[in-house]
Amino acid sequence: MKIGFIGCGNMASAIINGIIDNNAVNSSDVYAYDIYEPAVNKAVESKQINACKSEIEVVKSSDIIFLAVKPNVQSSVLNTIDGEVGDKLLISIAAGKTIEFIESNLKCKAKIVRVMPNINAKVGEAISAYCFNELVNDDDKANVELLLNAIGKVLCLDESFFPLFGVIGGCGPAFAYMFIDAMARAGVKNGMKKSDALMISAQTVLGSAKMILESGEHPWQLIDNVCSPGGTTIEGVTSLQADGFEAAVHNAVDKALDKDKKL
Repeated sequence: MKIGFIGCGNMASAIINGIIDNNAVNSSDVYAYDIYEPAVNKAVESKQINACKSEIEVVKSSDIIFLAVKPNVQSSVLNTIDGEVGDKLLISIAAGKTIEFIESNLKCKAKIVRVMPNINAKVGEAISAYCFNELVNDDDKANVELLLNAIGKVLCLDESFFPLFGVIGGCGPAFAYMFIDAMARAGVKNGMKKSDALMISAQTVLGSAKMILESGEHPWQLIDNVCSPGGTTIEGVTSLQADGFEAAVHNAVDKALDKDKKL
């Protein structure tokens, strides 16, 4: 299985690092092109992948092609590679570009997968959603999941939910960063060094997320497990509720989703 990347920016680089480090593919089977040569050179130096001189060379060399270019140039790239796609699998990670849009910019009938990873791909803990057109078969889906599992977790999702996924999965890291920093600043307020408070807060959130994913228990059950009758945790939990913690999160998601609809 030979994997190509048209575009070698931050997200493409994270995927390249993930699939090679997790042995999903060999570095010798990865091909990349970017109009900005230093981006590809960096990947060549760090992961010993193959540098290509054009988008066409990537397509000719690969079985699966990641379209990792900016949304505003995707049409141009699709027009360039149109005649070479054949039965190869195209995976687009361009934000906001639907499968219908991609199909409309190709004269050929192509197998198309739309993927939305999030920034946590940089540390191998992304959540990625994908959807596909009717030409994509089960083997193609299995290959997509193999590659995306190398950078975190993957979810097959109806394309109609992609805007909401973009808010929860895309904006969510910023919301989590805010919570972690707020906890750390509360620690500073009470006399702790910021570096210590930040480590405690970040590791606590990391472990709590892992508990939700691995325990199979509902978050509120886990909350109840931590809250002793008349204790400090239930005091803090009820304070967050009284101050509108849940409502603030819901409003943030709603506002971000409303903004997405206007873009």
